[in-house]
Amino acid sequence: MAGAIIPPPTDSYGDSVGDAEQFSRRHLLALTAAGLAAAGCSDGPGPAVRLLTSTERSGVMLCRQAWGARPARAGGRAHTITRMTIHHSAVALPDNRGIVARLQQHQRYHQDDKGWVDIAYHAAVDRNGNIFALRDTAIAGDTATDYDTTGHFLVLCEGDFDTEAVTEAQLDGAALVCAWAAQQFGIGVNTLASHQQVAPGETDCPGSSLQAHVTSGDLKKRIADNLTAGFELRPVCGSDADARVAGITAGR
Repeated sequence: MAGAIIPPPTDSYGDSVGDAEQFSRRHLLALTAAGLAAAGCSDGPGPAVRLLTSTERSGVMLCRQAWGARPARAGGRAHTITRMTIHHSAVALPDNRGIVARLQQHQRYHQDDKGWVDIAYHAAVDRNGNIFALRDTAIAGDTATDYDTTGHFLVLCEGDFDTEAVTEAQLDGAALVCAWAAQQFGIGVNTLASHQQVAPGETDCPGSSLQAHVTSGDLKKRIADNLTAGFELRPVCGSDADARVAGITAGR
């Protein structure tokens, strides 16, 4: 598929900055300025977790070490995130147990074949809604199409949504990590777009099933609902993350 960043076949509300910021201290654990790649990645005990209200969503973000990421290469373009963009990989993921191997495959292809400093995206969401930290958010992502990724928070929903339906869990996971980005970087929900919307005529990414949720406004509404109700996205690394990833790869 044109524009999709995939390895050789082997198997994307007009909230103001202030609207988002008012929730950040109450509903989100502090993360480091280095962004997703460095967030909370230590083996020591994490911060105390407060009790959530009945309307708040809670999730975890698995750090790079948990999925066996290689180190990023030196270089890349420093940037400040100002918007959010949704992608798919255009490779079906019929068995979610393969997500870790798939992320590793993406990174190898992007570094070894494309010559990029790291995996192209900043965060990934699998079909069960698990969220993975990918590239450091301080470094602009990469694309096989011509749009300038500077300022874009790139979210990969793993799968081929021209041939398979995006799941509710995956949509909720994407909405949660996008709500995190809205608060972390002080950007409005209305900045959300899909790959095909920022690179018109070059790609069908993120596939018809996922694109329908972007075009209809459903994904924006899910993000806005998280911001309104409140949520918590907790970075997890070390032994806790390893155990969670073991469960994912075992199909639990």
